[in-house]
Amino acid sequence: MADEIPAEDRVAFGTYVGVGCLTSIAGFFGGGMIAVLVAKVVGSFRNCQPPDGLPACDWEKYMIVGALIGVVGLPLVSIIRLRGRRA
Repeated sequence: MADEIPAEDRVAFGTYVGVGCLTSIAGFFGGGMIAVLVAKVVGSFRNCQPPDGLPACDWEKYMIVGALIGVVGLPLVSIIRLRGRRA
């Protein structure tokens, strides 16, 4: 078959998938935690008093946005850096 992918490209693709999957999990939680910290700072500037047991006012909105940025951003940066070293 002429359309078969060379072995070295399959190994590189598998590496990218593995790195992307692991860093997306780390990016989700890391981005979410950083965003909650931002929510806490913004809440202190707004003089917002969070309910008992919650870290900040409107923390869930910040957490969702931060987690989405992290789940896309960290794997993207990791794979770009990994491809730069292979070239």
